[in-house]
Amino acid sequence: MHSIDLTYVRLNYRPDLEVLFVRWTQPVGSEEHRAGYHAALELAKTTGVMRWQIDLRSRGLASAEDFEWVLTTFRADLLASLGGRPARIAYLVAPYHLELLNERLQKAEAAPEQSQLQQVHFKTFTGEQSAQQWLSDPVLQNVSAGALTPPPTDSGALSTE
Repeated sequence: MHSIDLTYVRLNYRPDLEVLFVRWTQPVGSEEHRAGYHAALELAKTTGVMRWQIDLRSRGLASAEDFEWVLTTFRADLLASLGGRPARIAYLVAPYHLELLNERLQKAEAAPEQSQLQQVHFKTFTGEQSAQQWLSDPVLQNVSAGALTPPPTDSGALSTE
């Protein structure tokens, strides 16, 4: 099974693109937020997918606490499930959320405890095409954190590579 439809999120693995698409369909609370990420992780475990596109445009941003959970607990779980292989997560956001999410990512990535989790890279986008380009860029396929600075895609986008 390569698709899961919950009331609040749709998960679809595209083997032709080797991308897991996570499309939030409505605003959610903390419990649904974490359940959606856990469902996506289970699908990723069965497919081995290392590239995710998460569409937050219909849901909006998570609370600061839930975002911290994604960057710490969930990120560690994802890394462990992939056997330490690098992963990339492209967040699609509304333009008015771009700056706030980039600020949250910069602050979180600067924390010393994040250094072991840098194999899971995050980047924000306002358009699907640029997100797909970043996810499919073969130059970045086997790059570890900090080894290469990727070319810019969206203006204002944050790369944690």
